Amino acid sequence: MHATLPLLTQTDFPALRRVAVETLQVNLGYRCNQSCVHCHVNAGPHRTEDMSADTVAVVIDFLAANAGVRVLDLTGGAPELNRHFRALVVAARRRGVRVVDRCNLTILEVPGQETLADFLAAHEVEVVASLPCYLEDNVDRQRGKGTFEASIRALQRLNALGYGKPGSGLILNLVYNPQGASLPPAQGPLERDYQRLLGERHGVVFNELYTLANMPIQRFGSMLVSKGQFNAYMTLLRDAHRDENLPQVMCRKLLSVDWQGYLYDCDFNQQLALPIRLDGRTRVHLGEVGAGRLEGEPIRVADHCFGCTAGQGSSCGGALEPATAAAPGCGL
Repeated sequence: MHATLPLLTQTDFPALRRVAVETLQVNLGYRCNQSCVHCHVNAGPHRTEDMSADTVAVVIDFLAANAGVRVLDLTGGAPELNRHFRALVVAARRRGVRVVDRCNLTILEVPGQETLADFLAAHEVEVVASLPCYLEDNVDRQRGKGTFEASIRALQRLNALGYGKPGSGLILNLVYNPQGASLPPAQGPLERDYQRLLGERHGVVFNELYTLANMPIQRFGSMLVSKGQFNAYMTLLRDAHRDENLPQVMCRKLLSVDWQGYLYDCDFNQQLALPIRLDGRTRVHLGEVGAGRLEGEPIRVADHCFGCTAGQGSSCGGALEPATAAAPGCGL
């Protein structure tokens, strides 16, 4: 695999500083039942990194000691494959913390996960589900044959439990990312296309669509280098940069934790091995700091950060700026 960090570190991306931490994003490990082309984590079935029970306990203690952190955002790999996933969800919900599960949908059909959907509903876990298109061919091309049908079955199962339906309190948001080296279409119009086509063809409903830009790191970045597209994609991101997106970038309010408990400004920096710098150290563990200690600290930036500020912007919560103009859908 081609390393992209050496291509990103010389940057003129604007300086950023943290404000109060509101979201703790925890990567429970890099194991996944899928190996997607766009994956910035390089996750897959053969990865062995997995958060231990001791580190999960540190996460729970951090939530208990930092009342201002109201969101626990669980990611991976497939976070549900971590054997402590459910215990962590229960502990966080008991403390009134909102829990987000970044779910690839097909995990609901993996042996041993038969009760996962019911568990998520019982604990009112917000599901953010990857579905990179509303067309079968495009999804299967990016994520593997049969993925689309399995994803639709999973969405229908979640809908049957109340997810995505008005008044249920069970939030189901979908995630779109481009097929290749392009920016996402405008989020609003694409969301309406998803709602109409998934509803008409499959009876699927959901709350919101998040559009995310592909990051030029790990598997996707390596593919760009192999195809000779890396420089062109970086030029696209840089040329589309908007200063108006800077105040809303997710790293200002989010703290990323890797599977060993070490801290990063975001999950992308985690995958580039760019840890938080604090008091001259670059090996800071979640168990060593409180959320307040990080406020005002500088954020480590590199050229990949233009992926978050290009166009309408991109974050774990989708576009940073609303866009209402018509735009091509994921079928183009």
